[in-house]
Amino acid sequence: MNTIAVLQSNYLPWKGYFDIINDVDVFIFYDDVQYTKRNWRNRNKIKTSAVPKWLTVPVGASHRWLICEVAIKDDWWQKKHWKRIVQNYAKAPFFENYRAPLEHIYLGSRWRSLSQLNQTLIRLVAREFLGIEVEFRDSREFSLAGEKKSRLLDLLRQVGATRYVSGPVAKDYLLEADFARAGIDLVWKDYRGYPEYPQFHPPFDHQVSILDLLFQTGPRAADHIWGWR
Repeated sequence: MNTIAVLQSNYLPWKGYFDIINDVDVFIFYDDVQYTKRNWRNRNKIKTSAVPKWLTVPVGASHRWLICEVAIKDDWWQKKHWKRIVQNYAKAPFFENYRAPLEHIYLGSRWRSLSQLNQTLIRLVAREFLGIEVEFRDSREFSLAGEKKSRLLDLLRQVGATRYVSGPVAKDYLLEADFARAGIDLVWKDYRGYPEYPQFHPPFDHQVSILDLLFQTGPRAADHIWGWR
């Protein structure tokens, strides 16, 4: 069984993103598709003493760009994001466990590509912080034909997929019959049932960056994503 997931890279994704990564043998970043504004590509939320607030990577007007073409022109936001993370999580039980590598991302590196930033953070969290053994690939490694559904199926054929794990939002446009004809088992990810954990500033919010879970639970983070099942 060769289980695959294909997702656009997001900035500091929530725990469900890493739940899918843990389900598969190969995770493919799908960044040669249209960039969408007001989405998770360049922003995510963290808990604060008031309400959950956005951390947004400034990318300017990029309506017609592919995700992999979105450039980051300035670096002032890096210190701002790190400062806000420290301000809101420095007192979390496991903040220091992750401080050094994250500080290097924000203060020791210069990012010019949104896709590169996102993929670097996701790989770091998945492999180093959560211990997920997975092969990461990029859709730009493949020569793909067709549009949307057919393009995705072409990618899955080329990588030898026998099972495809998809988020439930894709039910609006993916047809199980298409995957069945291609000999690929389509599995819908179920995000329901995640347990709560100690979190600053009630009420509890599942829809925040993975950083919140890591800082609050440390080595037990995986138990709150997939281990509880």
